[in-house]
Amino acid sequence: MFGPVEGRRHDCALLKLSRLLEQLETKDFKTSNGQSLALYGDPAYPVRDNLLCPFKGANLTAAENNFNSQMSSVRECVEWEFGKIINLFAFLDFKKNLKVMLQPVAKYYLVGALISNRHTCLYGSQTSSFFQLQPPTIEEYLGRT
Repeated sequence: MFGPVEGRRHDCALLKLSRLLEQLETKDFKTSNGQSLALYGDPAYPVRDNLLCPFKGANLTAAENNFNSQMSSVRECVEWEFGKIINLFAFLDFKKNLKVMLQPVAKYYLVGALISNRHTCLYGSQTSSFFQLQPPTIEEYLGRT
C-alpha cells in the first residue's frame, strides 16, 4: 500500500513517488529455487529487470500479442481484490460520504484492505480460485509462523 495520493495523479508519477523501482532494484527477488521474479505493471511504466509491461506497437509478433493477451487477463485479478474490499466495506466506495482532510480516508481504506486480506486467508477469494492456489493462513499472512 502506498499513499494517500491525490487521485488525479498519473500512474507514472505515483510509481516515482512510491520509490518502488528503487526498492525492486535493491532487493533480490527470487523464488526459493533461484528463479527470478518480476512485477507486471501498467503499460505506461518503464520496463526494468523486475518490472515488466505489455509490449507496445503496431507490428507485434504473435508471441508478443499472446503474452499481452495472457497478461491482460491476469491483470484483471488485481481489480477483483479492489472489488472485494468495496464489497466487504461498501462505505469505502461512497465518495460523497468520505471527506478527504476531514476524515482519515486512507486509514479507513488500509484497514479495509487488511481485513479483506484476512478474510481471504479464511475463505479464499476469486483470485485464489482463478490461480488454483491456497491463500496463506492468517499466521503466515501476519508473519507469525
